[in-house]
Amino acid sequence: MEGERRPAGTCATRPVPIPRPAPRSLSRLGGLSRLGGLLALAGGLAIVPGLAGPASAQARAQGYSGGAPTCYRTGGGTLEICRDGSEAEGVLIAPAPCAFVRGVQILRLTRGEPAGALQAVFQGQSPLAERRREDPCPARRATDPRDGGALRTGSSPDQLATTLPPSADRFWVDLPAARERRRGRRDPEPATSAPEGIGPRDPIAVAGRDWAGEAYAYVFLLGQEAAGGAEAREEPPGEPRRTRRGRRRAARETAPEPAVPAQRRRVQIEARTLDFARFEIRTRGPGGYGLAWTPFEPGGRRSEAPSPAPVLDEAGKPVAGACAAPAFETQGLAGSISVVERTYHYFYTDVLPEDCGLPPEKRRTALYLRTATDLAAPKVWSSARKLLDPLPPNTLVRVARAKGLQRWAVSYTCQRPANAPGGPVADICLQYTADLSLDGIGALKLYAEPVEAGRSPAYLGLRSGGDGRGRFDRSAHFWMTDAYGNLDAPGIYAGKGGMLTWLDQLAPAATGGGGSSLYGRPVYWGTWSVRQVSAP
Repeated sequence: MEGERRPAGTCATRPVPIPRPAPRSLSRLGGLSRLGGLLALAGGLAIVPGLAGPASAQARAQGYSGGAPTCYRTGGGTLEICRDGSEAEGVLIAPAPCAFVRGVQILRLTRGEPAGALQAVFQGQSPLAERRREDPCPARRATDPRDGGALRTGSSPDQLATTLPPSADRFWVDLPAARERRRGRRDPEPATSAPEGIGPRDPIAVAGRDWAGEAYAYVFLLGQEAAGGAEAREEPPGEPRRTRRGRRRAARETAPEPAVPAQRRRVQIEARTLDFARFEIRTRGPGGYGLAWTPFEPGGRRSEAPSPAPVLDEAGKPVAGACAAPAFETQGLAGSISVVERTYHYFYTDVLPEDCGLPPEKRRTALYLRTATDLAAPKVWSSARKLLDPLPPNTLVRVARAKGLQRWAVSYTCQRPANAPGGPVADICLQYTADLSLDGIGALKLYAEPVEAGRSPAYLGLRSGGDGRGRFDRSAHFWMTDAYGNLDAPGIYAGKGGMLTWLDQLAPAATGGGGSSLYGRPVYWGTWSVRQVSAP
């Protein structure tokens, strides 16, 4: 019967600490450039509640106490996923205090590199300004709502798949200086109590149409724009420009008004590359019309920096989030791209439009799908099709074709059930469909009731990370894929179902101490095993 537990060796009953390597400094960040009207601003970094088991993942029995193996049925009852204490996990990177790593996709390349080469694609820190280079790696905190970090890439052989390779900045936004800074004043240091977050970047890499001779690979990223589609002016229109003395007098005579957080909306932007070292950014053509690909040149003048254009759908509308929100609270558009039968499938979550009037932390989400056949077309994606709803706020879902199977694999952030070992802590859940039908994804039941709690019996039981007091944060997870965005695994784990990566913002930084909840926090990797079993 589906959901029945079966012996599969010994199972770890409590979190097992993983030795952390000495901190490695990431290669330093370079230069400049801004997104013009599309500032890559804030997107909340929160523990992402996830989805859980369908009828195909009626997992651990109600009386499960942790002494039995951790197994559950999925894929219509014909597959079984078991996690025991011998499943491989480890530290992918313990960044320096001036660096962070999140959303690591490990991509197996098919051309342009030595056989078996891997490419790591992820969101990392924005370059430091040259004037602050007295300390080559100052401790940093993520408090600037305009900062969306940088796209970073690095290559390594398959044998080193479980260690993040040296990487370099490939694309970022040069943040405009504050007015006080332009007047020669020193910016105050951000308070240690200031809320932290990072703008959305969430890169997704996938090969172009190499079956048609195309040599490019594409990386889709997220930026943000003002909710009205234009940046607010520094001074209200129509007011006379005051002198410095006049502005000071007006400031003394005018009662301060409460600050209203700027409303932002996420948008999808696009880059292409031949070697994952040099990128061209999708921009508008001359006069603001048409499509152009503009090289991103680190070190170039700000006036020459490319201004990305939003990716359009078949109706000519930008691919944008459903709702606007303040800094660090925007949601939507993060997901994955999988190529099946020469069609690109873009799976992502976004806020349900009817929930836009609610506070951001209460906005439910849904899983959507868009498809494409040519990523370089003027209008890339189809209209959105809803596959699953409702899901909890800030849900992150990744979908790909399963390794060696004609099925979809669906991973998502979740909480373990209350009776699971360690209690209802954050984990990553995983389910398979019975076939490659898209309707099969919609038939999955990702959460137990109530859905708002984000609990699922289809959790993987990950052990690495945590704060040492039983709390975990498995955020920004991704996995290893082939060039087409479908599941893959390193050669040393060829028999595994796949390999995940995730950030734990509660795990201690390698340098110790409190500091930032993002910078210096470790990223982990882990595998899982899946086997075919008789139908119930």
